[in-house]
Amino acid sequence: MKVLGIAGSPRRGGNTDLLLEQAVAGARGAGAETEVVVLHGLNIFPCRHCGGCLEDGRCVIEDDMQWIYTRLRESDRLIIASPVFFMGLTAQTKMMIDRCQALWAMKYVLKRPVAISPGRERKGLFISVGGTGFSKLFQPSLATIKSFFIVLDMVLAGEVTFAMIDEKEAIKEHPTALQDAFDAGKRLASSIEY
Repeated sequence: MKVLGIAGSPRRGGNTDLLLEQAVAGARGAGAETEVVVLHGLNIFPCRHCGGCLEDGRCVIEDDMQWIYTRLRESDRLIIASPVFFMGLTAQTKMMIDRCQALWAMKYVLKRPVAISPGRERKGLFISVGGTGFSKLFQPSLATIKSFFIVLDMVLAGEVTFAMIDEKEAIKEHPTALQDAFDAGKRLASSIEY
């Protein structure tokens, strides 16, 4: 089983990175092959909405998204980790998702499977923190994540979210957060239901 982690925070070593590390460790402990892609610092341009991908399902922009598409299509499980900025995903995470218009075209226009091994069960996990205590803090991000997972033929299997976490490494002070993330990663890579 291949588990792909996507680190969407621009702050390296911050709260979502720490949670992602634990979730990936849990998946690895369950026997999965794991890989983490850190979006910050990659060469990824925004979607141009040029329609080029409608021809063959391939984005015309030559940048780091080309190899990320392959990773997304190969993975059996996907963990997206992004803090909440202004009630939404980070720019790095949203830009990657927007560039998956090419995969949308592959699925809905060209009627081709997105997964390289179609027919296998694919699941995803969302990890996030936010600095405020708003009651619906994670809802806008979850709407985007759910839509993204539908395009990837993945089911959102769970979420690990914590409000009122802002300062770098503040998540370490939470009594269960790191263990919660580890357990979620382990469940994601095993047959344990959420």
